[in-house]
Amino acid sequence: MATTGTDHHGLDHRGLRDELAGLATEARRDDLADIDRMATADILRTMNAEDAKVPAAVADAVPAIAAAVDAAAERMRRGGRLVYAGAGTAGRLGVLDASECPPTFGTDPAQVVGLIAGGPRAVGTAVEGAEDDAAAAAADVSGLDVGPDDTVVGVSASGRTPYAVQAVRTARAAGALTVGVSCNPGSPLGAAAEHPVEVVVGPELIAGSTRLKAGTAQKLVLNMLSTVIMIRLGKTYGNLMVDLRATNEKLRARSLGIVEAATGASPEDAEAALTSTGGGVKEAILVLAADVDAATAARLLRDSDGRLREAIAAAP
Repeated sequence: MATTGTDHHGLDHRGLRDELAGLATEARRDDLADIDRMATADILRTMNAEDAKVPAAVADAVPAIAAAVDAAAERMRRGGRLVYAGAGTAGRLGVLDASECPPTFGTDPAQVVGLIAGGPRAVGTAVEGAEDDAAAAAADVSGLDVGPDDTVVGVSASGRTPYAVQAVRTARAAGALTVGVSCNPGSPLGAAAEHPVEVVVGPELIAGSTRLKAGTAQKLVLNMLSTVIMIRLGKTYGNLMVDLRATNEKLRARSLGIVEAATGASPEDAEAALTSTGGGVKEAILVLAADVDAATAARLLRDSDGRLREAIAAAP
């Protein structure tokens, strides 16, 4: 019997194959066709040379990233959230970035959220077919009740992943700011988002394995988005992580070093200030820099919306 090229879901595999064939991230490098015959060190050098191309591609996208950062920060100042949505590697990178914001910047866990196709179990286990479930994306975004103060970032190497594209479309229909991070130009994800960020890294070392250069590019872009948004929100003092949460011994030691670096205080005075503020780094810096007590430091920070420079300037 002749085959039609479709399965029981009605998917046209030949059409999809042709669509993928036109994507830079899916292209095959003919010059690497014999990579499996190369010496191990030569494969590694080739891979390293490919990886070295990623930062330049990200640099080309800086104007688009900057526009997205400024727009997202404006909304987050009003109490909005930053939401990542993706599948597979892209989804895991979003979950990773979101999970690192609370200890690094003292954010509430609900302030930066990572949605991944297939749900939480997809972080550690492949959930087959989840990336094609546009209805699940719409439900996941709607379940967060996103609105005009929120920013939803769809992440997809190909820029065509149904889950990421639908997440952005649903968010945009709800009035949220939308960003599309992909590694192909003119992608459906970029077209769906107000702020397309397309980092074109070209074909992968292993054809179609977008956890490689494309994954690295997406990680760099997400680092930029969350970090610079937090800088704009006053979550740092210079380049110091003054809003970190000291949840382990390493972070407690880091907190002490930050207070010392920011104020020039001795270790003893820095530790005493941290003790008086219950471990609050910003408050401890303010105690030392403005010569106020912990209660006054806390009030000054509340009045300054958590911005340490403004709180110091407003101190009596």
